[in-house]
Amino acid sequence: MPKNTQMTETDLPVYYKPWMDIARNVPELISSHSLRLRIHDMPLLETHLLQTHRELRLAHLALCIMTSGYVWQEGDKETVKVLPRSLSVPFCEVSQRLGLPPILINADTVLANWKKRDPDGNLDLLLTLPGGESVRGFFLVTLLVEFSAVPGLKSIIDVINGVHDNDVAVVIKALDVVSQALDSMKQALKLMHEYVDPSIFYGIMRIYLSGWKDNPLMPEGLVYEGVQEKPMEFSGNSAAQSSLLHSFDELLGVQHEGSSGAFLTRMRDYMPPSHKQFIEHISSRLSLRSFVLQQADEHLTQSFEQCVARLVEFRNLHINIVTRYITIPASRAKQLCAKNQDLTEELDEIRKAPTALEEKGTGGSGIMTFLKTVRDETKGTSISQCTTGNQVLPDPSMTEIQKAASELTIE
Repeated sequence: MPKNTQMTETDLPVYYKPWMDIARNVPELISSHSLRLRIHDMPLLETHLLQTHRELRLAHLALCIMTSGYVWQEGDKETVKVLPRSLSVPFCEVSQRLGLPPILINADTVLANWKKRDPDGNLDLLLTLPGGESVRGFFLVTLLVEFSAVPGLKSIIDVINGVHDNDVAVVIKALDVVSQALDSMKQALKLMHEYVDPSIFYGIMRIYLSGWKDNPLMPEGLVYEGVQEKPMEFSGNSAAQSSLLHSFDELLGVQHEGSSGAFLTRMRDYMPPSHKQFIEHISSRLSLRSFVLQQADEHLTQSFEQCVARLVEFRNLHINIVTRYITIPASRAKQLCAKNQDLTEELDEIRKAPTALEEKGTGGSGIMTFLKTVRDETKGTSISQCTTGNQVLPDPSMTEIQKAASELTIE
């Protein structure tokens, strides 16, 4: 768990060549303002020839990259209201088979979008969006965060078994692995500063990660032609769609309430079903915090507190990154709006960004308020913040959670 770290296929059966020819050239087609024309000329292909899970994941990736490019080809100008049948029908069919929504999500751009570039293990993207090397850096750094979490995710099962068996030593050992994984995730996330240019992220990349729910640029959603006449609304690509922090939150008993909790719960519908199932099983089976309180073991308490502290550190870093990549560029964009002077390329990119998205994350949330609320709720889980907890819940069988864990993949 992940039981299958090999990537999806790098190509689809030859029948789907019309899809792949377009999907592999989305940035160039957007630059020439010809992507929409190519998609309108694209044949309506059947999806039953996609037989394996890996083929379906690559097809979903290709279709969502094309969809994002089609919708946002002209930025915040000339937004569309209808996704053409040749794209919408197969996209919805593939999505239904996978249990995923028909929009670009984290499971596409990160988990299903990499390959080994050379025998040394250097990674590259399968498909990309406008933004050049910053796009590559953004998705691959995020992938490294996912990889860094793997030991911690595996150790969740050991924590649960230890709680179930009343084995403090096992729980301490597993929590120490979780703590190390959270620190490794933080170190990986720091690489964002090295590989992603804030002006390119804010001015070019961000709109392609946006969705058509809670988005003032598309307040009515998007009609998927040939699927249903009523517009559909889906949130854009968000870090909240990753199963990592959801899993660790459930492990540590972090409670997210109000609008932030509702948003995080909704983001679970944007995950692969096995990931969502894994999180739900942790939630239904685990009562680690109560176990720690009842044991009153100093070493156990320290291990638990260290995990909470590392999770808070990770969320603080996320806030810093959002400040650099969204908040500061948004402030500079406001200052530039009234000016008509010659600008450096960096400032020009910032000024091009849609002003309607200034305060929003790509998932549609009020980004800074959301992140700070989630961080503060994580802090509140610390045992030093509260000396009471719920009773340990009975756990008659570990079979279901172990099965869910074995099915958790990052392919």
